[in-house]
Amino acid sequence: MKASARAHTNIALIKYWGKADADLMLPANSSISMTLDKFYTDTTVEFVDGQTEDSFVLDGQKQDAAATAKVGKILDLVRQMSDLTAGARVSSQNHVPNAAGLASSASAFAALALAASRAAGLNLDAAALSRLARRGSGSASRSIAGGFVIWHRGHDDLSSFAEPLPVADNLDLRMVTVLIDKQQKKVSSRSGMAHMAATSPYFHAWTAACEAACPQMATALAAGDFAQIGALAERNALMMHATNMAANPPFMYFEPTTIATLQYAAELRAQGLPVYATMDAGPNVKLLCQATDADKLAALVSQRIGTQTEICAPGPAAHLLEED
Repeated sequence: MKASARAHTNIALIKYWGKADADLMLPANSSISMTLDKFYTDTTVEFVDGQTEDSFVLDGQKQDAAATAKVGKILDLVRQMSDLTAGARVSSQNHVPNAAGLASSASAFAALALAASRAAGLNLDAAALSRLARRGSGSASRSIAGGFVIWHRGHDDLSSFAEPLPVADNLDLRMVTVLIDKQQKKVSSRSGMAHMAATSPYFHAWTAACEAACPQMATALAAGDFAQIGALAERNALMMHATNMAANPPFMYFEPTTIATLQYAAELRAQGLPVYATMDAGPNVKLLCQATDADKLAALVSQRIGTQTEICAPGPAAHLLEED
């Protein structure tokens, strides 16, 4: 009745930013991501006989009813699948800044899905785990798998899941995360996404462009075409943020240092260093480069921008942790 799991964050190269079904967390378009090795969440779930309510502790702090209810949504689904009725004790440790655009919710709900299902005696396959994690946070569906992952848009609960993509053997890609602001963002991903989808005139063009870009990105990954991977990712990220700026009222996640980092990436590329930028809902920038350039790029960015950087390689799939 107890299990512990670890799941890593992921950063989308072709973004998910808009829902087709808010209850089932179905996306408006397919997306492709890279799981990161440096950022992850560890979660332990224990179903306790006689306990009628769930409890949730994050980073040593007991969480309020709203946060516990979000966790409870996954626990309820697990209880339905396993015929359990017991309440659960959930304890998580986030090794990633919360709600800062570094996909903490993706790793959190992926780890929760795996730990809760195994604690309940279920042995779900990767697709079923991806669907379960999706119900907590859409991007969590991609954190069940490692490496490069496609989340199929689908049309219902069964058809919307994520799975690994084939990648060329010679593709040795790194993502340099530029930690501009570790604080919780002012506009959450969930509320920002909903507001954009409801009010931005660019929304339908955006989702169509993402759906068209997914097979292009999959082809580039399979071919090991770094320049095409980077160009597709950078354009897609900027398109996503353009949809926010066209919302009514407009909003943005950029800070002055965000813009400076984006401009510096373009400057370095013009000077011959192959680097492309991407970013999610938050001010932090991620720079795609080849492994041979990662140390140099991180040093240059730290010197010029004056911020902390982390070099991330493709990370592993979600997995169970052995109890001490």
